[in-house]
Amino acid sequence: MVIKKRTSTGPGVEVHPDYIFPLVLTSATQELFGCRADEDLTEASPYKLLNKEDVVQDMKTRAAVSDFSPVKQFVLDYPDDEILLVFDREFTYGQSFYLALTPEAKERILHVSQKPQIYLVVKSPEPQAWIPLGSELEIEEDSTKFSRDKLRYRVSRARRDFGAPVSFSDHVAVDDVHKCVSFKDEKFTIKLMEKECEVQAIPILSNSSAQTQWEYPKNMCTQYEPRGFSMEEKENYRQSEKLRKFMNTVAPSVFRALQQNHIMDVFVDDWRTLGEDVGGKVDTHLKEYQSFTDLNYSKDKTISHINWHPSINGIVAVAMVERASLEERIDNSTKLLLKHPLILFWSFSDPIKPQLLLECPDDVLAFEFCPSDPNIIVGGCMNGLVVLWDISAHVDRLQGTRPSGGRSTSVSTETFDLEEKRKNDVPVVHYCAISAIESGHKAPITDVQWLPETFEVSSCNGKVGGDKFHQSLHRSHLKLMLCFLFNVDSSHGPFQCCSLMFWDIRAQRVGVQPLSDKKQRVEDNPYSVLDTFSHLNLTWKPLLKVRGPLSVNAPIRASLWNDGELIHTDWKLEKDNDSGRLFSCKPLTYVIAHDGLINTVQRSPFFKDIILTVGGWTFALWKDGVMEGALMQSPCSETKYTVGYWSLTRPAVLFIGRADGSMEVWDLLEKSHEPSEVQNITIDSITCIKPFFSKLHFLALSDDLGTLHVVQIPWTLYNPSSNEARHSPHITQEMEYLEKEVERLLYFMKRMEMRGQEKNSMEAEEQRKKMVSLTDGKI
Repeated sequence: MVIKKRTSTGPGVEVHPDYIFPLVLTSATQELFGCRADEDLTEASPYKLLNKEDVVQDMKTRAAVSDFSPVKQFVLDYPDDEILLVFDREFTYGQSFYLALTPEAKERILHVSQKPQIYLVVKSPEPQAWIPLGSELEIEEDSTKFSRDKLRYRVSRARRDFGAPVSFSDHVAVDDVHKCVSFKDEKFTIKLMEKECEVQAIPILSNSSAQTQWEYPKNMCTQYEPRGFSMEEKENYRQSEKLRKFMNTVAPSVFRALQQNHIMDVFVDDWRTLGEDVGGKVDTHLKEYQSFTDLNYSKDKTISHINWHPSINGIVAVAMVERASLEERIDNSTKLLLKHPLILFWSFSDPIKPQLLLECPDDVLAFEFCPSDPNIIVGGCMNGLVVLWDISAHVDRLQGTRPSGGRSTSVSTETFDLEEKRKNDVPVVHYCAISAIESGHKAPITDVQWLPETFEVSSCNGKVGGDKFHQSLHRSHLKLMLCFLFNVDSSHGPFQCCSLMFWDIRAQRVGVQPLSDKKQRVEDNPYSVLDTFSHLNLTWKPLLKVRGPLSVNAPIRASLWNDGELIHTDWKLEKDNDSGRLFSCKPLTYVIAHDGLINTVQRSPFFKDIILTVGGWTFALWKDGVMEGALMQSPCSETKYTVGYWSLTRPAVLFIGRADGSMEVWDLLEKSHEPSEVQNITIDSITCIKPFFSKLHFLALSDDLGTLHVVQIPWTLYNPSSNEARHSPHITQEMEYLEKEVERLLYFMKRMEMRGQEKNSMEAEEQRKKMVSLTDGKI
């Protein structure tokens, strides 16, 4: 018998070939088919041919209990009537039996068993006589030989000590320590034996170089000009018959190509336009593009507001505030006074350090770029002051065309170290003007907005004017802004210290200033601040004040928020008939909208009458004129919502930030009961969200650790399926969806009103019946 080499998966177990299958047959199955181990089948006769029909009947009778169920399909597909079963006494393949799965395997196994057995006998080689070749001499020289007699020692012990009990005890080895220190014995020397060694001599490599200097430089130049035709040659070509034929030949095809380009954009990507209909899995994940943080300016701070630069791509500004409670601010007030809060300008071209720093008198909770002049920035501080900056001297630095702009200073986050100032080359812009302390807000300013240039707000009653205001003033100072504050005071109710103020930044008409006053102003300007708003510094007062529970959202009407309560009101002041004093009108609508503080109130960029509110664990959509209830309200989330924002290209897409650092993307046209995408962005709570619409669509978001994350929005979330977003079919679909929601809400409110009237009529009828019964009883 020829013995094969084993390839085992365990000790003594071979990997069975594909044409057999090891089986475990119970004693009942062995007796049923007549293949009992060591009785019907032995090592000498291990083969048994089973009838295929008997095996199939056994699988039908006992189903999954049958021992042949693992090879059911092989048995059903077996072409012959008899199947070979082999008794494996040695458990070669891990079981006591194995089944041949093909007729070829059956014939091969039976054919091998009929061959004569061949035994391989392994014989050990016989020892040969040693033939010396000279190596025994080297072995003899290197071998160790004893040159002195061996020492003999005799150890004895008394017989009575054998088998005697022994007791051990602990002993502190402090003084009773014997050290065996090596020493040099002068009487004994070691003779150094000679040793044969080999040495190879190689050349030493060295590197050398030489520089040839040109000692006779010469200035050389060359001049070239294009070759052209003379006037006579040009005239001959124009009059040639060959040119005329060529123009007549190609003119129709050129005109046809121009018409096709005018009718259809040949460069549009049809696959991207198809969107999700392309087939396959569509990537909808937000991909982080860059993250910005600074060890000095972002340490122990959080980001309160984010704004993209309106005219310079890749520039984003963030306001850094202290991450501390009111009690911690009071305890560390001295330390906070030494450190000026900052607004950082980050650039995609340099994520290591900010490009510009805006110095603030206090923590800024909101700031905005002027729409008509992006170099002017307004901010609202925690102490109620309104601040103005002018960064026109640093525009080149933000655009990347100049390493630094204007006079640059540095700010140390701990101490005013002169060495630290010299190392820092980031320019710091001092604010141009701040509002008067006695005339400003009395609580933190939570939002600021610029009014359109064509708006004129009356300082008497808050009435909004038309284009006369736009036509009567110089464009560079056509700027009105409104800002508001909201402060929750649990001891005096939720609407304490709430006010809305309008501010005008126009220069007052004054006489010519003396030259001495101008010199004094230059001497009092150590920060080289531009005098754009010098007429407003510390004397700036609001144009109009509106008191009440307000929070601004739109330039004409205000959608207002409180602790989960949505208020819709008008800022126009009304006159008291008795006293003649002006007072704020009562809210038009008051609705309990959310189960927590509302942190976002924003109008849709596509539908100006649709409002998004985010608060607590839900968000909702509202419509002007239908403020009795929400058009749509999301289910309660497992995690609290912290901020929300509309998509700038898809009217039905919302970005919602959560307290666990995750971002929810809602597509209301796809599904409104759950978000379309949930993705973790950071490890802490998301504080702000601001999308940016350009060739590449980015979403800037910040966390509570002071880190700014810029993620790239996948094209499936911003692609409007049209060359113009305003003419996208998504606009029509969203309008139809909102109209259906309005109809549903009006129908629901109408049904509620009808139910209320029915309830009142039933109560009146019951009351009338009681009165009738009492009257009849008295009669």
